[in-house]
Parts: sequence; structure tokens; C-alpha cells
Amino acid sequence: MEKYISDLSIGVLIVLALFLLTFAIQVYYYLRYYRKAFYKKLSILNKAENTTEPVSIIICARNESANLEKNLPLVLEQDYPDFEVIVVNDRSEDETNDVLKRLAGQYPHLRVSEVRNDPMFTHGKKLALTLGIKASANEWLLLTDADCVPDGRNWLSRMQRNFTANTDLVLGYGGYKKEKGLLNLIIRFETVFTAMQYFGMATVGKAYMGVGRNLAYRKSVFFSNKGFASHSNLYSGDDDLFVNETANESNVAVEMHPESFTWSDAEKTFKNWYNQKKRHLTTGPRYSSKTKFRLIIENLSRVAFLASFVLLLFTYPFPEYVLIVFGVLLLIKGIIYKIVFTRLNESILFLPSLVIEPIIPLFYSFLHFRNLTERKRRRWN
Repeated sequence: MEKYISDLSIGVLIVLALFLLTFAIQVYYYLRYYRKAFYKKLSILNKAENTTEPVSIIICARNESANLEKNLPLVLEQDYPDFEVIVVNDRSEDETNDVLKRLAGQYPHLRVSEVRNDPMFTHGKKLALTLGIKASANEWLLLTDADCVPDGRNWLSRMQRNFTANTDLVLGYGGYKKEKGLLNLIIRFETVFTAMQYFGMATVGKAYMGVGRNLAYRKSVFFSNKGFASHSNLYSGDDDLFVNETANESNVAVEMHPESFTWSDAEKTFKNWYNQKKRHLTTGPRYSSKTKFRLIIENLSRVAFLASFVLLLFTYPFPEYVLIVFGVLLLIKGIIYKIVFTRLNESILFLPSLVIEPIIPLFYSFLHFRNLTERKRRRWN
């Protein structure tokens, strides 16, 4: 009996130590990384305007006639003196070609490149994007997708004001449109949380990713990096892996003015979103060792904190102290989330985030596990 009590006490102490350690890790991440980008209001929103640089906007499209009809004019009508828009028609079988021909007649700064279908050769978005970059006339490239719509006519100018002599990459926010339903809330929260991570880490010189829905970089940097050569075999990675390879402590800028945002339609079914996120996470093993360590520790700390919290509520003699520590972390997160959601025009997510946030690390862990087991299965077969 005494041994049983002794073992139980040691177990409780181990869980308590894990609880306090993961609490400290979470506080560190939220205060060190996540609050940084969103608290620098004056330096970001009131940044001095730079001399306008000529810009090439590049959009890859495959069977996107409806989106191009709706969204492309908003890109072409940006309030900016010197820019071109290059749309790469990647083997489309719908009315994409007709839409582009008609719009090219209306907008002289629209240029169209075409990837023809070759049954002997398959490729993903990276080839189309590479062809668009090669066809571009300007040093600065601004990337978005056919299903993305700029927040307004100043999207290009807001992104371009970061094009300084010391900057090679500019990270923008690509959000999803608000619709009814739980899935839409989950997708939008996960998107905001991811943005909070990569914006925050970029602000302290540890940039590791961006999103192709709203990303700018130099053409010369693309070619000096040999494009996407190091991960050409992956369908994903044209945005996050490229940033991971080319970013350093001082060459990345973050733009978060509301006029710089782009908005897309979120996936309508959980299966489609699940497959999308699973595909995106295949790039994770290619991140730098330091990036992988930071992201793994953060994700594991959230899972371990919740697990130890639940265990201590039933085993620790003073559960009120456990609740106080949990409440302190909840307060810190709540304050930072409120600021982040407001700055990204996602304020409706504040209350749902209290329920959704604990689910995300479990979801990520499951996706990583699925990708790992599938890679092993492919090797064995």
C-alpha cells in the first residue's frame, strides 16, 4: 500500500512538473513571438511610403474561369502606376482561355502564358509558377491565386511599400471569407493561428513560411535559390519551403495593413479541407532543423499542457491552484487573440477560438502521424 501511494505521489509530481514546464513554454511563445508583430502598430501601419517599384503580379490558373471572371479585374484595376499581371493558364479544360483573351483586350497590362497538356509529362503548380516568373519583366514579384480577391484597390501599393533595398521577401495575410457553419470557423481560426505564428516569428528574425495567396519576393532571389529545385518532387512548398530556404534574420518584411489582405473561399467539406491540410504538412520535414524544433516544441507543449491539466484536476490535492495557472494562460492567450483577430479583421472568431484552439494541436499531430505512416508504407511497398 505504501509503495502504491509513493508511486502515485511521484507520478503526480511528474505531471505537475510537466504542467508547469509546458505553461512556461506556452507563455514564452505567446509573449516572445505571437504578440510581437501585432503590437507594433505604429511601425507597421504608419510605415513611410517608398518610391514605387515596378511589380509583376503572377497568378497560376487551372480550370479557374469562374474565379478569373470574378476576381481578376480587381487585380488588374489596382491603384498603382507601374505593374503587369501574368496569368499562367496551366492546361485548363474549361473557359479559362476565352476569359483571359477577353480580359487581355480590355487590360493591356495583362499578359498570358500557357502550359500545354503533355500526356507524357505530369507536373504541379511549381512548373507553371516558374514559367510565369521567367516571363515577368520586373524584379519584384507579387504572388496570389485565381480564387483570391484583394481587399481593395490598394493591395498592391500596401505590399509594395515594403520593397526596400534590404528586403527580399514580404509576407502578407491571405484569409478566408466568412460563411455559416462550424467548418468555416475552424478553417478561419486555423488560418489566423498559422498567420500569428509565421508573422510573429518573422518579426523577430525567424521567418519560416508564407502563403502563396499573398506573398512577394525578388526575381533575383528566386533564381539564385535555383527556384524550387530542392523540392520539385513535392506538390506543395512553392510558398513555405521557398521562404524557409531564402529567409534570414533581416531580409523579410511583414505587411498587415487591412488593405493588404487577400480573401479566398474556404473548403466546403471537411474531407476536402483535411486532404488540403494533409498535403500542406508534407513540407514540414523539409523545414530547417531550428524551425522544426520550434514548431514541434510549441505543438507538443499545447497537447501536454492540456493533458496534464486534466490529470491534475483529478489527482492533485489542490486543484484550485491548477485552475489558477490554467486561467492565467487563458487570460494571456485571450488578450493576444483579441488583438490578433481585430488586426486581421477576424474579430468574430474570439469566442469560438476558446473551443477550437485546443483541438488544433491534436489535429496537427494526427495529420503528421498519417503522413509519416503513409511515407513508411510507400517505402515498404
